[in-house]
Amino acid sequence: MGLELITSYFPNLTARQKEQFEALGPLYAEWNQKINVISRKDIDQLYIHHVLHSLGIAKVIRFQPGSRILDIGTGGGFPGIPLAILFPESHFVMVDSVGKKIKVVKEVSEAIGLTNYEALHARAEDIPGKFDFIVSRAVASLEKFIPWTKGKFKKEMINGMPNGILCLKGGDLQEELKLANRSHEVFDLQPIFKEEFFETKKVVYIQMN
Repeated sequence: MGLELITSYFPNLTARQKEQFEALGPLYAEWNQKINVISRKDIDQLYIHHVLHSLGIAKVIRFQPGSRILDIGTGGGFPGIPLAILFPESHFVMVDSVGKKIKVVKEVSEAIGLTNYEALHARAEDIPGKFDFIVSRAVASLEKFIPWTKGKFKKEMINGMPNGILCLKGGDLQEELKLANRSHEVFDLQPIFKEEFFETKKVVYIQMN
């Protein structure tokens, strides 16, 4: 079910990418027994609720080779790990303030042979360097999240849309977007992914330079 689901939406994967996506299921099942990074009832839905959901960002943008992406509050590696598999020529920095979650990110990434990533136990505000995009998955309200990204964006643009934030969100975002008080675009995932889980799921894009 897992790999077939991913290839149904991303049919042009290389043999290596298919192997990496297929390996995620048993690896997360194993690591979740030791360190609970995904809720017990959710682990059976790993590919829909976590892997495919993360890849919703890839339906909004195709990161160009050389892009640097910061994943804030990555948890067990979402959306960073699925995106790093899909875009092997981009570099992903995955950050979480909980050390045991970053341990899982490192172990899973090493096991599937990812080379285009860093996994850091740190607060978002303390991460050095500049990025093309910052991604996250339901980490905090945009009003709270946007200040964490201050000063972290490159001036030059190499992708098809200006550098900025791409957040995976769910539900009614009207009030949150109003409070964030930024120019934004919302992409519904339901027309792209037919599974019921995506009925209220969205990617929110905020241009930051």
